[in-house]
Amino acid sequence: MTELSHDERLRLTQYIIQLLDDWGLMARDIISLLCLPDSIKPRQLGRFRDQEVFPDDPAINRRLAYLVRIDQALLTYFPRNPEMRRVWIRRANKRFGQRAPLAVMVEDGESGLISVLSYLDCTFAWDRTGSRADYRQAV
Repeated sequence: MTELSHDERLRLTQYIIQLLDDWGLMARDIISLLCLPDSIKPRQLGRFRDQEVFPDDPAINRRLAYLVRIDQALLTYFPRNPEMRRVWIRRANKRFGQRAPLAVMVEDGESGLISVLSYLDCTFAWDRTGSRADYRQAV
């Protein structure tokens, strides 16, 4: 995501903050989920809502990309009902041991983000298993 302009990173930052606010995440959970530096305190998250961009760090950028894809997948699942997107992300799910997908993401970090994204987006899971690479070799 380093190729994004400052304005594009600002829009991405505001989009992610709004998404996480919509999901009902607390400030400390947002910091943990995004793997923000220890220097950023919960009371400072407000600056990302208005004028500051997230740090341009590979770990943070990966997590932002996962969150964008999760939101896009939820939009595909529930195209006409934004409330169901919020309900699904907060409801216990058998696939995650009766934990809510949001809890999986916050508690398990990047591997939790990957688990939720893999569940929602079969193409992501397919790419990660190496199936795509095997298929290309066979062709």
